[in-house]
This record gives sequence, structure tokens and C-alpha cells, in this order.
Amino acid sequence: MKGSMKIGNIDLGNSPVLLAPMEDVTDIGFRLLCRQMGAAMVYSEFVSSDALIRLVNKSLLKLQVCPEERPVAIQIYGKDVDAMREAARIVVEQAHPDVLDINFGCPVKKVASKGAGAGMLQNVPGILSITRAVVEAVPNTPVTVKTRLAWDEKHLLLPDGTPFIVDLAERLQDCGIQALTIHGRTRAQMYTGEADWTNIGLVKANPRMHIPIIGNGDITSAEQARQAFERYGVDAVMIGRATFGRPWIFHEIMHPEKPFTLDEKIDILKEQVLISIDRATQNPANAAHGKDPELCGIRHVRRHLAATPLFKGIPNYRETRIAMLRAEKKEEVFELIEKTREMLKAIEN
Repeated sequence: MKGSMKIGNIDLGNSPVLLAPMEDVTDIGFRLLCRQMGAAMVYSEFVSSDALIRLVNKSLLKLQVCPEERPVAIQIYGKDVDAMREAARIVVEQAHPDVLDINFGCPVKKVASKGAGAGMLQNVPGILSITRAVVEAVPNTPVTVKTRLAWDEKHLLLPDGTPFIVDLAERLQDCGIQALTIHGRTRAQMYTGEADWTNIGLVKANPRMHIPIIGNGDITSAEQARQAFERYGVDAVMIGRATFGRPWIFHEIMHPEKPFTLDEKIDILKEQVLISIDRATQNPANAAHGKDPELCGIRHVRRHLAATPLFKGIPNYRETRIAMLRAEKKEEVFELIEKTREMLKAIEN
């Protein structure tokens, strides 16, 4: 049996499950909730290096970390070596993260088309230069990388037949990173098709690799997580989209013998609403711009409520779902959640 997984001196325990970095999703409130649910480590929304070195307030706010969510990783992205080096220093000075993660995997057009995120997969020398610079800039903070299998299917293999990601993983390790997360898709796939864990397994099986390998992509159940650990040998599993409306997925994976009841799950969703409103109330930007913090918090959390698998399959639920997406007051949201609780209990009985 594998021992405890460590990134630097950060001990994440046996077979840890991590919350993936997701833009406009993994703010402090959601990170705190996922930690409560059993996530071994949580990641911030990604932060632009260019925005950080210009001290853009919105980006600086993403560096806020609270003690209860640790261990926490802050993720940065960019394509310029000097900007990434300086951004790394700013992050460590201001947030003191347990881990600093570099994003070489974001597939969205506005990032990748500018040569950042997964766009860097077309510029391996640039990836290595940035990684070395960031590692050197923050010698007392573990640096990790999150990336994808390749830019597209045509680049999955090098001319000699070696998988692109196997070669890149070795090179990144040589740059001094202390863990590597691999999403099992190419950039061209975006989030379509099935994640390919075979190539993730090849990286882990490479005898020259000695840093932890974290697998990411399509893990939605305890059984899938178990297979990822057993079949592909990964040191940790990272979960992203499957957390929408289901933050208890971490508990389900870590403690499948103790499933939450329907009532407990619905109460967790209500707690998520309260946390979101509380964080919006504490956000100085909302007050500065005269925004209603309750409305900001509800808008931020509505997508999770709409996406929760709890509500799927309820007959004639469309109207209630639309009302939930339009609700602007906590009382409205809670009333709709309680109405849904009654619907689900009626189905159970």
C-alpha cells in the first residue's frame, strides 16, 4: 500500500482527493466548504501574471487565503518569463500559499489563443523557461504544474514514438517542480470526449519520475477514484466539474461507507448559499461599487444549485429550476430548496 503523499513538506495523507482550480468557482467560500467535505488540498482560481504585476485589484483579491482552508495552492498563468517570475514572488509574499501551481493546461480560447495556459503546449522551451524561473524565484515554496496531454491528437506522440506528456513530465521534473497534475485530454478536446488516463498512467509508470503525479479528468464517483489509484497508480486525484452542486463528492470518495442522507446534502447546499453570501459581504470590492452583497453571493452560487445532480430526474422540475436561477434573495432560494426537498422526499416514498 502506498504511503502518505507529500508535496515538499506538505503531507496530504493516503490517496488524497484535491479540488481543481476553476475560474469564478474556487473562491475562498467554495474552497472552505470542499475542505470541510474532505478535500485534502484546494486550489485557487487561476491568476494572471500580467494582472498581478500591474497590481490589478481583482487579481490581488484572488490571493486572499484563510487559515481554515490550508493546505491551499495558488495557481498563476502567463506566457512571459519575467512576468511569471515576478508574479510568483508577489503571490508568495502576499498569500504565503502552501503550494504555488503553474497553469499550462487552461484550454479556453481567450487564454490559449494568446499563448498562455494550454497555449504553452505549443512552446515547450517557453514552458521550461517559465518553470525554471518560477522555481528559482520562490525557493521556499513548492512549485507544481498542471497541464494536459498535448496540444492536439497529432502531437500526442513525439517523432520517436514517445508520448509527448511522458517527455514533458521528465523535463518539468528536471526544472525542479515537486508535483505534476495531468488532465487526460488535449487542448483541442477542451472538455469533450472521455479523459485518457492511459497516458497519465504511463507518466506515473516511468521509472525516471520520482515526483507525485496527480490525475485529473472525469472522476465523478468513489469507484472511478478507486480505479484511478489502483489501475493507473496516481498519487492523488483532482476533481473539478463534478463538484458543481455536489461538494460532498469528497466525502463520498473518502468515506463511501458513510454516505450523506438526502437531508444532509440539501442542508450542505443551503450552507453553500450562506457561505457565498458571507464571502460576498466581506468582499470590499462589492461595497466600493455599491453592489448588494446578498445578490452577489446568490448569483455566484446559483449555477451550483442548478447543476446539482440531486435535482435531476424530478418530474416537471423545469419551472423550479428557472426560478432558482432567477432568485435574488436568500429567502427565495431557501424556499425553492425546501420545495425541492419535499419533491424528492415524495419521490423516495
